[in-house]
Amino acid sequence: MANLIRGNSGDWEIVIGLEVHAQVTAQSKLFSGASTQFGNEPNTNVSFIDAGMPGMLPVINEMAIEQAVRTGLAIGAKINRKSVFDRKNYFYPDLPQGYQISQFLDPIVGKGEVLLDMPDGSIKKVGVTRIHLEQDAGKSLHEYNPKHTYIDLNRAGVTLMEIVSEPEMSSADEAAAYLKKLRAIVRYIGSCDGDMEKGNMRCDANVSVRKPGGALGTRCEIKNVNSVRFLHKAIEFEAMRQVEILESGGKIDQETRLFDSSKGETRTMRSKEDAMDYRYFPDPDLLPLELTQDFIDAIKKTLPELPDQKKQRYMETFGLSAYDAGVIVAEQENAAYYEKLAAKHDAKLAANWMTGELFGRLNKLGVDIENSPISAEKFGGLLALIEDNTVSGKIAKDVLDFMIESGKDAAAIVEEKGLRQVTDSGAIEKVITEVMAANADKVAEYRSGKDKLFGFFVGQVMKMSGGKANPAAVNELLKKKLAG
Repeated sequence: MANLIRGNSGDWEIVIGLEVHAQVTAQSKLFSGASTQFGNEPNTNVSFIDAGMPGMLPVINEMAIEQAVRTGLAIGAKINRKSVFDRKNYFYPDLPQGYQISQFLDPIVGKGEVLLDMPDGSIKKVGVTRIHLEQDAGKSLHEYNPKHTYIDLNRAGVTLMEIVSEPEMSSADEAAAYLKKLRAIVRYIGSCDGDMEKGNMRCDANVSVRKPGGALGTRCEIKNVNSVRFLHKAIEFEAMRQVEILESGGKIDQETRLFDSSKGETRTMRSKEDAMDYRYFPDPDLLPLELTQDFIDAIKKTLPELPDQKKQRYMETFGLSAYDAGVIVAEQENAAYYEKLAAKHDAKLAANWMTGELFGRLNKLGVDIENSPISAEKFGGLLALIEDNTVSGKIAKDVLDFMIESGKDAAAIVEEKGLRQVTDSGAIEKVITEVMAANADKVAEYRSGKDKLFGFFVGQVMKMSGGKANPAAVNELLKKKLAG
């Protein structure tokens, strides 16, 4: 069901399609042997081909082809045995040859689909129209001189996969989920590192609005969004902007817009060109690319277990919910961490503590699982103490905090701070007797029928025991004692 925007004139639907540009993981560029190393000095990763020198002929990078095919196979897409490289013509100030070598009518990968795990537990399928290969442009730098533009050609000619979705998303949440899922897939298979901060993955969002079930509206393209959070904000702003224009009697101009992250708004960049404006034609320096079925099959055999497959296995093997399994497999590093835990500890307990407690603390620290101050082995040590009732769940949360602060093992912290759980029924009964004596009036009320007071007594016993009393034992002994 579509997510609707409430306007003055009624409801509106958002229609979203994404074009994701993913830099292919390869040591050299699409048509030259120049390095793709990030962070090198400006204009050092440049060959004569990248610089547009006359007479220089492009030579295709086989690794780039493999990575595109690998990505297509990972989303269940049709791999086109024959594809064609075209010249896309318009003025690129930072691409010296004056055109971009891309693909248009005959891309290397055809239709596929990406499955989105939505918060309500549902699965949404989003179609992928195509994946084509193209050169990246260089970078124009404006910060060095107020009167001049500097050009860095290090990125010029770097291989990009442009992954084009169908216009099948209807909210900023769905678009964000799609980008996250696509990023997870390319990182699992190693075709792109997904590093959005370095510009290795960025996104153009095509956004339009319409009355529910009506004809598609005029779309605007939001260019080069470089984070999931910014994508979400850009779509929400742009959709509301279009609704306000249409409700005031205006019309939407088809244009390319930029998202200003400091203001949280989109603004006009240029009018939007159609395909005919680019004057595509087959590149005369490159023959059509023809793949053998053996080449495709060999790549298919190298695919790892993909996020959706891993999620299904976790649900079947470990009994995890769809949500927990989805959260864990969203990053390959999270899944590797979890599997170390599940190999030695209760799988559901491990998932609950990892997603509910560890991830929350790591988010506050602003670090991912790879940089976690607690290794899987140390976190497993905490789980072991929970499993054998050495500590209660409440105390375990405190121990986890101490572990993050100090880096010490859970067992050492428990002994050092005297946090071992009290399971001795005699000791617990003694605390219960003291609590009942201090609250004789409430004992009388409970025995006269106010059952809800039971929670009060549990709380008082846990408080007086410093949270160390075993909760199950407390509940069992309390019921007997209060029954008189």
